[in-house]
Amino acid sequence: MASKTHMPAPVCLIENTEGQLKVNQEALRILSAITQPVVVVAIVGLYRTGKSYLMNKLAGKKKGFSLGSTVQAHTKGIWMWCVPHPKKPNQTLVLLDTEGLGDVVKGDPQNDSWIFALAILLSSTFVYNSVGTINQQAMNQLHYVTQLSNQIRAKSSHKTNQVEDSADFVSFFPDFVWTLRDFSLELEIDGDSISPDAYLENSLKLKQGASQKEKNFNHPRLCIRKFFPKKKCFIFDRPTYRKRLAELETLHDDELDSEFVQQVAEFCSDIFSSARTKALPGGIQVNGPRLKSLVLTYVTAISSGDLPCMENAVLALAQIENSAAVQKALAHYDQQMGQKVQLPTDTLQELLGLHRACEREAIEIFIKHSFKDVDQKFQKELAAQLEKKRDDIYKQNLKASSYRCSALLQDIFSPLEEEVKQGIYSKPGGYRLLVQKVQDLKKKYHEEPRKGLQAEEVLQKYLQFKEDMTNAILHTDQTLTEKEKEVEVERMKAESAEAAAKMLEEMQKKNQEMLEQKEKSYQEHIKQLTEKMADERAQLMEEQQRTLALKLKEQAELLREGSTDESRQLQNEIQSLRAGMKYPGGGCVIL
Repeated sequence: MASKTHMPAPVCLIENTEGQLKVNQEALRILSAITQPVVVVAIVGLYRTGKSYLMNKLAGKKKGFSLGSTVQAHTKGIWMWCVPHPKKPNQTLVLLDTEGLGDVVKGDPQNDSWIFALAILLSSTFVYNSVGTINQQAMNQLHYVTQLSNQIRAKSSHKTNQVEDSADFVSFFPDFVWTLRDFSLELEIDGDSISPDAYLENSLKLKQGASQKEKNFNHPRLCIRKFFPKKKCFIFDRPTYRKRLAELETLHDDELDSEFVQQVAEFCSDIFSSARTKALPGGIQVNGPRLKSLVLTYVTAISSGDLPCMENAVLALAQIENSAAVQKALAHYDQQMGQKVQLPTDTLQELLGLHRACEREAIEIFIKHSFKDVDQKFQKELAAQLEKKRDDIYKQNLKASSYRCSALLQDIFSPLEEEVKQGIYSKPGGYRLLVQKVQDLKKKYHEEPRKGLQAEEVLQKYLQFKEDMTNAILHTDQTLTEKEKEVEVERMKAESAEAAAKMLEEMQKKNQEMLEQKEKSYQEHIKQLTEKMADERAQLMEEQQRTLALKLKEQAELLREGSTDESRQLQNEIQSLRAGMKYPGGGCVIL
């Protein structure tokens, strides 16, 4: 999507009708057109907590997402607004506003859970919006986070224990932002002023004890800490007095509380600066079409009664993109060969040299646009298609050569054939005149450029076809003795045998060159695949190092709080992560 064009208003991305989720085709078409990487900010929270107002501010508009003005949840499903990123011109900002959770009229907690899970799966920054302070009631209202390991799968073969799974979730979960509306407390601990982030961290501290009460207190906090290592908090004063809240989207900034206006500006500025591009495990940046594929995969899984699975979604996306990458690579090969190759080529090496150059570029294009190519299925398909195209153009080259050589022979030898018909050589001494004339014409034929690989073979076939004519003139030439005629016949046989041996040698040479080219093609695939896998291993190691650092930081916090049991559980996960880093796998699979 070009930076100068954007959606004038939001559209529904995922419709929620009577508890059934359905993807809106218009929204998918919009996503299909966004070629830039996307920054996806999703907001969730209880109904009537002002989520839509913040999203409109991020869009740079006063109106857009519906605010509503009653105690009933106004937004249904998930709505989407794609706008140019205000600070990153090469990216598109995708805003997702979700229906309010906990609507008593709707009364469907399972549906709320899916909306919550989809917002997490689709976003790179996840904003949880609530009213008031972070107390136990606020934590209880955020109970959806404790169900995530039961709502979402990281891998198709998953473990059921959420603590063991949290490292897998961290690799693709968004950053967590908690926005607190109508916040009225002073931000301080023991008389010292603290930042909103420090307030959030302090609110997420665990209580010591093993009773059910402590477990209930700790469980949502532990989930937030483990699923979302990167967390931020923003507080907002009440924007205006209660009776004017219904007019919020029509009020100017000077009619709102000045602190609130400043707080909203800081929130937007931070999102614009810090919200990262949506990415899949392996550092794969998500653009509009990729986000579309994720939406379809997740909603289809939920609608069919399955759990949305990140690994399956990535593999489904990879199937689509890798298939497209093959076609893109083949199209480039065809275009380049069409521009560079002029048939017939003088030598096979000329043709194969051009093929190698275009093949190398085609492989580079495939490598650039493909990912998660399990067992190199699509690269093998590309290799087979390129080999077929090489063989096809080789045959076209032979055919073009044969056609040109036949046309040349017709032009060069047709006057001779006419002379033979007129009996010019059917006289004493005519045979030697014919032989000399044929030698002269062969020389003229050999001097013609760009005859291609079939030059000698087509010539020999032509001469063999005219042997009866030559023999007739030989045997009727009365100036030659029988002995001379026999010698001449043997000479012609020897010439023919020599030419046949030479053609056989040329054919064997061509076959050898084609075999060598096949090996070179294989080595080019291996070379580029090896480089790609090395880059992927480095990317994976970097992600694992980042996850490990976050886990170690969390473990240190737990120990500082005296939560030894939780620290011990986290240690098992850290050991598992370190073992995976020691033996990352991903060895090169032979094509």
